[in-house]
Amino acid sequence: MSNSAIKSLLVAPLRWSLRATATLREYGSRLYFHAALAEQLSFDLPASVVVMGRGRVYGTAAIQFGEGALLFGDLFLETLGPGSISIGENVVISRGVHLSAMAGITIGAGTMIGEYTSIRDARHRRISGVPFRNAGFTAKPIVLGSEVWIGRGAAILGGVTIGDGATVGANAVVTRDVPAGATVVGVPAKPIRSGSEVEALAREN
Repeated sequence: MSNSAIKSLLVAPLRWSLRATATLREYGSRLYFHAALAEQLSFDLPASVVVMGRGRVYGTAAIQFGEGALLFGDLFLETLGPGSISIGENVVISRGVHLSAMAGITIGAGTMIGEYTSIRDARHRRISGVPFRNAGFTAKPIVLGSEVWIGRGAAILGGVTIGDGATVGANAVVTRDVPAGATVVGVPAKPIRSGSEVEALAREN
């Protein structure tokens, strides 16, 4: 019997077994990642939170999740000093998102955050005669309202408030407050108004 024939005989039952157990393996994976995240936090992680991949928690772990949140993998979650992170109900946080709080980050219910977004409430200081890495930080809280949509790769800086129902375009850098219902794009992020611009933004995300 040829090698290819032997391989075919071996692969067929293995493929069937993988298909038959896919749901069970997926459920087991979610349970494992939920337990791994819960073990790192200072607050209880609701059972209704779905954790699709590994999350890394650093610092004080002062992070609270609302019911029904959906978390994808490779998350970086950091709280230092008095900083805390509060995440509302039914929030979606996509793969590779970074949340770092030294003052505070609040994310409202139903908000969706695209892949590799960075939300950091602190920035490095520059002090004459002091090495940059030793000059410390300044921090201001960040607030995201309810039903906010943050596109892939956006950066939200300290002191920013984004109103309910606002949209932030992919790769935008948000340095100022965004009114409720507004759509902002670019570096630095600025409002857009035309229907064609909004449709283009949707296609990018």
